[in-house]
Amino acid sequence: MKYRIALDETDEGFSVHVPGLPGCWSQGATEEEALANIREAIQEYLAARDELLQGSRTREVDVPV
Repeated sequence: MKYRIALDETDEGFSVHVPGLPGCWSQGATEEEALANIREAIQEYLAARDELLQGSRTREVDVPV
């Protein structure tokens, strides 16, 4: 699965977030570290989302781009 991310260089290194996943942010001293950290943050975000959906009926919809 691929997610579009926003990567910004800061005084401390790199800040990264996923606009499609509100609140999913991370950072790193290098670009590589920031990318590794956001991958982990996305996995944790999706696991929490799945836990919140347990017991609910869910559906998927196609949205043309």
